[in-house]
Amino acid sequence: MGSLLIDVFEPSFVIQVNEDDEYLQKLLGYYKKIIERIRQNGTLKNPLQMSSLAGIMLCDELYKEKSKAQVAKTASEEKSGLFQDSQESDEAERLTKIMIDKIDKALGS
Repeated sequence: MGSLLIDVFEPSFVIQVNEDDEYLQKLLGYYKKIIERIRQNGTLKNPLQMSSLAGIMLCDELYKEKSKAQVAKTASEEKSGLFQDSQESDEAERLTKIMIDKIDKALGS
């Protein structure tokens, strides 16, 4: 279990979560970068508005990444399906040739 001092706005506070400290520091560092981008933009000054916008930006980023992952997964599944269809087609062709050979032999006799 890790703890994290969140000191982005006043008052600071500490949270306890089931993650290691290094990971939590990376998350906080990323969040601080987003807050800094918002500060540099200069349109928002209220900490609550800034943190809300940062949350929306993070949700947007997460949603886009999940969408990309889903598209990649679907494409991969489709390729697997095509490969399987191709294998089934090859097998059907092989069996058909065997049956044709047997019919030819039976008719030729």
